[in-house]
Amino acid sequence: MKTGKGSGIIGDLEYKQPGVKLVYWLIFAAMIIVSAICIFPALWVIMSSFKDIKEFYAIPPTIIPRSFHIEKVWQTWNEFRFMKYYVNTGYLTLGAVAFCLLFNGLAGYFFSKLKPRGSGFIFLLILWTVLLPNTVGMVPLFSNIVDFPLLHLNLTNTYWPMWFMAAVNPVTILIFKNFFDTIPVSLIEAARIDGSTKLGIFFRIVLPLSVPVLITITILTINGVWMDFFWPYMVLKDQSQWTVMVAIYNLKATLPMDIQFVALTFAIVPPVLLFLIFQRYIMQGYSIGGGIKG
Repeated sequence: MKTGKGSGIIGDLEYKQPGVKLVYWLIFAAMIIVSAICIFPALWVIMSSFKDIKEFYAIPPTIIPRSFHIEKVWQTWNEFRFMKYYVNTGYLTLGAVAFCLLFNGLAGYFFSKLKPRGSGFIFLLILWTVLLPNTVGMVPLFSNIVDFPLLHLNLTNTYWPMWFMAAVNPVTILIFKNFFDTIPVSLIEAARIDGSTKLGIFFRIVLPLSVPVLITITILTINGVWMDFFWPYMVLKDQSQWTVMVAIYNLKATLPMDIQFVALTFAIVPPVLLFLIFQRYIMQGYSIGGGIKG
């Protein structure tokens, strides 16, 4: 869109034309409408969680509560011990981030800088997996979780299955590879001449130069793990291991509707705060590959 100083899709000269100005404001209005449609459901859930039970079931419903009952938030938090589910989700998230960055980063480094014979074909196979529907691998994956190959371990009620899944992500590997391609080969060759090993180059040269992509993937992984429901629900049967999403689903039968909305607020707020705080890095993730100067 128009950004001034002749940059962006619409420059200053084009914007002065009536037709271009009309198109600009039509697109701007359309974006506002789409944003409102996306924001309204989450905002309505959060606002409704503060209503009393009579207003909650009132017809027609109110968008802005007539009275705010903040105490419902603390009562729900303490009564259903949501701190425990937050801790479980945080533990799952930390492991997923560690596995994602380490193994997908190593894979991107393998395909970008090492490039042994046959790596191009292997990379092509990995990209082909993106085209497969997620439902294709659900049954084989779950059977491997119940009876882990070779070791014959039952990994249910553990976080290992979700960590293993985070360790192999074709899209993340592609992002890492594209970013590592921008790192000058001269730096890699200089490190080899100095006697650094391949892993040493990865940890001492490549990763320090990849802070933008590391931050972006970390944020996206945290958001993805926090909002994940299917696999935690399938794997975590013990209540002591439940994540926030699994706890809200399993407890809904025992919660009144207004308290369910309070619980949903607990699930909505952290990703929203994460985006608001780190939105600059998230937006940067869509333009990775601009190169490294120096």
